Amino acid sequence: MSYQITGHTKLGGLLGTPVAHSISPMMYNETFRLLGIDYVYLCFDTAQADLGNLVHALRDMQVFGFNLTMPDKERIIEYLDDLSPAARMIGAVNTVKNENGRLIGHNTDGIGYMRSVADHEYDIKSGAMTLLGAGGAASSIAIQAALDGVPALHIVNRKGRSWNNALRLADEINRSTSCHADVTDLADETELRQILSESRLLTNATSIGMAANAGISPIKDSSMLHPELLVSDIIYNPRRTKLMEDAESAGCRTFNGMYMLLYQGEAAFRIWTGQDMPVEAIREKYFS
Repeated sequence: MSYQITGHTKLGGLLGTPVAHSISPMMYNETFRLLGIDYVYLCFDTAQADLGNLVHALRDMQVFGFNLTMPDKERIIEYLDDLSPAARMIGAVNTVKNENGRLIGHNTDGIGYMRSVADHEYDIKSGAMTLLGAGGAASSIAIQAALDGVPALHIVNRKGRSWNNALRLADEINRSTSCHADVTDLADETELRQILSESRLLTNATSIGMAANAGISPIKDSSMLHPELLVSDIIYNPRRTKLMEDAESAGCRTFNGMYMLLYQGEAAFRIWTGQDMPVEAIREKYFS
C-alpha cells in the first residue's frame, strides 16, 4: 500500500546521540507502510537536550512511544511512570510505550541479542561468555544470557563511572539466577587473557569501534583471541569493526549488531502495536 502523513498520524522516534546513522526509521516506517498503520518514526539527537523537558514534551504530544540509545537508557528511568519487570531488573530502558498518558519503560535489547546468537547456531548454555561493558545494552544482554542459561559470565569493564553498575549487575545475576558472574578490569590484561581462554562467546557491548572511533578495538592484544571463540559486536556502523577484523584473522566466527537491531525492533514494535513485524520482508530489504 502507499504511505502518507495524515492529520491522524501518530509520532514516535529514537532519542540519543549519535542517531543520524540509525536504520530504525527505515525499518519501522516500512513496517508501518506494509501493515497500514498510521504512525511515523523519526530520529532526535539529544546531545544538547534537557531529557526531562523533552520527555514532558513527548508526553504532551501524545507520541505512541519511542526508543532510546546511548547515553539515555539509564537516565530516562527517572522520567517514566513505570517499568516492566525486565527493565527494572536490568536498570535500563530502550523502549517506551505511551499507555494513555503513562510512559512505561521496557527493555528488548537482550531478547534481540539472544535471537541473533541463535541465528549463528550457538547454544548459550555451551560455555562461558565474556561481555565487554556494563552500560544499558550490556546490562540487558547480561541479564538475558543468565536467564537463558549461560553457565558463567565474565563482565569486563573499565574502572570508571559504570564500574559500580558492573558490580551491581554481577550481584543481581548471582542472586537471581544459576549463572556465576564476575567482574574484571579491562586494564588487567593478564586476567583478561585468562578469561578469554575459558570463554566460547565474546561480546563487545561498548561504544569502542563505532563510526567515530572506527579502527579501535577494545581488545588491544589480538593474540588473546582464539579460533574456538565466537566474537560478536553490537555495533553495526561500521558493519565490520576492528575487533571483528582481528577476530577473523585469528580464525574466529564473527557477527555484528544488525540482527540484534532487527530483533529488538521486532519486540519493540509488538509492545507498541500488539502486532507482529513482517521480519522476513524487513530483513530482506534492510539487513541482507
